[in-house]
Amino acid sequence: MAHLRRSRKRNCFDPLSLAARIAPPFVHQDFTAVKTRFAPSPTGVLHLGSIRTALFAWLHARHFGAKFVLRIEDTDRERSTKENVTAILEGLAWLGLDYDEGPYFQTDRYDRYNEVIEEWLTKGKAYRCFCSREELDAVREQQQRNGEKTRYNGKCRELDLGDSAEPHVVRFRNPRDGEVVVEDLVRGRVVFQNAELDDLIIRRSSGDPTYNFTVAIDDFDMQITHVIRGDDHLNNTPRQMNMLEALDVPLPKYAHLPMILGVDGAKLSKRHGAVDIRDFRQQGYLPAAMLNYLARLGWSHKDQEIFSVDEMIGLFDVSDVNSSPSAFDPEKLRWLNQQHLIAMPVAELASVLEPYLVAEGYDLSAGPAPALVAEAYGKRATTLTELAQKCRYCYQDFDEIDQVAAKKNLRPVVLAPMNDLRERLQVLESWSRDGIAEAIESCAAAHGMKMGKLGQPLRVAVTGESVSPPIDITLELIGRRRSVDRIRHAITLIEKRVAAD
Repeated sequence: MAHLRRSRKRNCFDPLSLAARIAPPFVHQDFTAVKTRFAPSPTGVLHLGSIRTALFAWLHARHFGAKFVLRIEDTDRERSTKENVTAILEGLAWLGLDYDEGPYFQTDRYDRYNEVIEEWLTKGKAYRCFCSREELDAVREQQQRNGEKTRYNGKCRELDLGDSAEPHVVRFRNPRDGEVVVEDLVRGRVVFQNAELDDLIIRRSSGDPTYNFTVAIDDFDMQITHVIRGDDHLNNTPRQMNMLEALDVPLPKYAHLPMILGVDGAKLSKRHGAVDIRDFRQQGYLPAAMLNYLARLGWSHKDQEIFSVDEMIGLFDVSDVNSSPSAFDPEKLRWLNQQHLIAMPVAELASVLEPYLVAEGYDLSAGPAPALVAEAYGKRATTLTELAQKCRYCYQDFDEIDQVAAKKNLRPVVLAPMNDLRERLQVLESWSRDGIAEAIESCAAAHGMKMGKLGQPLRVAVTGESVSPPIDITLELIGRRRSVDRIRHAITLIEKRVAAD
């Protein structure tokens, strides 16, 4: 698989500046062109489920060369935070899920929401409700005792209460007859009876609009043609469709994605990986691998496992998404990330690896260039963090050699060859892998040994471990001074072993 890198320009702005919080140009509505949206709430950070939703909506738009909108649904003022807005924007930016419009903030659109509410009050599509909390609680308790579905009993629905300064909410006058049919692109045909739906509050007594109402207005105003979201929103869909019908506007198509489960079949939680998507960046996963893995959680194309981003754009069809839940498998993610690491060009891998080398505390001026590390270790790690840790001995000295490896390899029989090799390496004219390999081969031959019989003790001496890239490459990366010093230390250990015996 050729590793393809996208170069689409990212959105660059202060996410909380007034300049960024613009209102969309709601004129000349065109519902013939595909347009999708991702609408997270800043009451939390982005986790795997929400990112997969964003990815599928983004892929659908990009497949059709269409627009993708970012909308921040922040009407829950108490729980919405600037930090979570930043987390959302950073997560999307890291993954390359760029957007063509937005971010739009619902708290900037209250005038628009109130405009619709006042129009609906005038036309009888909404009504004021003055029922107290105590009254509503009493009705709910009675319904529960009767074994009925709890809902608003419609006390104020047919009353002409007019405007009043008295605290009240505004409710949507939901149809009582008929049904709402959702032709879901993933789940198929789903039917809801209007008699089972409630007269939802669309504006609280505080003046704040409510979720289902704002979503319906936004999806129309922003000309959204395809609403792709988690199936936990399916029960909201008939309510939103009825509100769009009240606007007498075209309805979008809906696709509700099944949930992601843990490998144990339980709902995804923090212990499974339902964490801030930025944590995966810190752990050393590649954006392309994350997108590849998340796309395969419910979507497939024949038996193909590894996709570039451009391949996914070309092949994705939301109608191909499986309606059954998918399981998040961390081991599969690590394997897939390794495949992307292997396919990545060395120069590109070195570029993304360098920050992880710095994060480990390495002084890059006192060790090999990141490109050399990427070339030597790129196929030996599953994540960038693991890759950076595997080459630690190239940048930092170690205090102890692995005891099992030392006992097996640093034996008296290699004392003379190791002394000879140390002297040869110390005066080696050119510290290159070819020169190093020749020195090791000639030393082994001089002592009647196969190269491997000398190479493995040498590896343990200079790395403190029994596994590394080819020994000539390993020594080249470690450098002459460190290599010679470590061989000298290993010789001292062997001498002590001889003395003890």
